[in-house]
Amino acid sequence: MKVYLLAVLLTAATLSCSRSQQTSEEPAASATTAPLHTERTPSPLASDSDSLKVDAVTSATHVANSPTFNGQMMISPDRQATVTSTMGGQIHQLLVLPGKAVKQGQLIALLDNPELIELQQTYFESSAQLEYLDAEYQRQQSLGRQEAASQKRVQQCKADFLSMRSKMLAAATRLKALGIDAASLNPTEMMAYLPVKAPISGYVTDLQVNLGKYVETGDPICNIIDKHKPLLQLTVYEKDLHFMKEGCVVDFRINGMGKKTFSATVISIDQAVNRSDYSIKVYARLNEYNADFRPGMYVRAKVRK
Repeated sequence: MKVYLLAVLLTAATLSCSRSQQTSEEPAASATTAPLHTERTPSPLASDSDSLKVDAVTSATHVANSPTFNGQMMISPDRQATVTSTMGGQIHQLLVLPGKAVKQGQLIALLDNPELIELQQTYFESSAQLEYLDAEYQRQQSLGRQEAASQKRVQQCKADFLSMRSKMLAAATRLKALGIDAASLNPTEMMAYLPVKAPISGYVTDLQVNLGKYVETGDPICNIIDKHKPLLQLTVYEKDLHFMKEGCVVDFRINGMGKKTFSATVISIDQAVNRSDYSIKVYARLNEYNADFRPGMYVRAKVRK
């Protein structure tokens, strides 16, 4: 019995020592692993917030600089002309080609129309009749003063004279509208074809006729452009309009001409806003001329600081 009690006591003492050893080891392990849990991983929300801050700074920096404006090269309306026919007729002769340079007053084409012959005939006949009626009117006035002719006859001669003069002036005016000086015409050598001349100096574009084609009055024959003083037409959106002021200088480049930079001065800002994209047209005059410039060329420009 004593032996049994001794065995029970030894077993209890052994268990007690094991528990106390485990209890003493737990704080040490806890103290060793605690620093590993002190590092805190940033949450996804904090990461997104930092990213937005970076984007906001980048955007603000971009807006602070002058943006790039797209546009194209164009010809001022006062430096281009549409050549039209002032009388219907067939193209008898064509003396130009697209891209060719012409001078103001240079012959472009000849039109064939029988009405031109009839108009000249009317002018010559009325001019000859006017000379006779003028002499007859002067004679009747002289006889009237001597009471050898009735006043009715004098008035009739005057009416005939004024009527014929009006007819001659009308024919001369029509010829002038066609570009023909009636005083330079010769009754023995009437003009067979109507000349079409260049209204300005420049380059021929958009040639729309060929030999034998019939053109009506007012139909376009070709366009002539003077590209020595082209303009830039830039597209500016509302948010960037404050960058543009009349007199400011813009630097621009043209596709196909490498990295060479040109300059232009803003001369006009359109007052109308495009309803489709809320853009405004800004016009700038080039500060230097280049023979390679052509209307319609695509440009990218920035306001000079």
